Amino acid sequence: MSETILSDLAKALGDQSIKVIDLTHTLDPDFPVIILPPEFNQCARFRMEEISAYDHRGPAWKWHNITLSEHTGTHFDAPAHWISGRDLPNNSVDTINPANFVGPVMVIDCSEGSATNEDFELTPELILAWEEEHGEIPKDSWVLMRPDWSKKTGADYLNMRDDGPHSPGPTPDAIRFLIHERNIRGFGTETVGTDAGQGSHYTPPYPAHFYLHGAGKFGLQCLANLDLLPPRGAILLAAPLKIKDGTGSPLRVMALVQGDDI
Repeated sequence: MSETILSDLAKALGDQSIKVIDLTHTLDPDFPVIILPPEFNQCARFRMEEISAYDHRGPAWKWHNITLSEHTGTHFDAPAHWISGRDLPNNSVDTINPANFVGPVMVIDCSEGSATNEDFELTPELILAWEEEHGEIPKDSWVLMRPDWSKKTGADYLNMRDDGPHSPGPTPDAIRFLIHERNIRGFGTETVGTDAGQGSHYTPPYPAHFYLHGAGKFGLQCLANLDLLPPRGAILLAAPLKIKDGTGSPLRVMALVQGDDI
């Protein structure tokens, strides 16, 4: 049975009746990283240094050294990333069961509201409205918030003001609902963090991080191309690097989508 399923999948990928959608931004030195208040240490931007390029430093090869944070670019958050998840078992990227890196994904379109409100909030009421149209969110699914923020670049992406960044995100009640009522696997979005830009003003501060990781759930941020995914029916592939004691990792996030759903 399993051989037939995998053979059918290989055939569908070959004839493109199942398509692979890239949900990842390109890593380069200009890609924005989260900016914390100045009293805290900061996340490193991506840097790449040439080691050799088919020259006297290495005549037949080209390669680079790279420097970056675990949380630079499109990246994965493990429970160990937040204080609420620090004491959980298997809370770092090297200890998470790899079965968690492949699973069903639901996409909640928040692009219309986010286009007119930079602080747009995903609420339980909006989640229930989505379910009225698309069905209840299955247990152990990824839920992705789509504000179309990945279409922004440069300073518009972080959208910094005198009082900090402004970008859409979930309310504390929305995250609690997804965890306790739907038992999701993880939550992701297109902005620089799983929380709203003004998430520090919620109680607790940064509720997506606090509640997700305290419950052993995962986060994805800086996603792209969520407008190419159907509301439900796709499969997400999000495997972080196996970094010992790692709290997160840049990664290539992809989705498998039936051709008719695009």
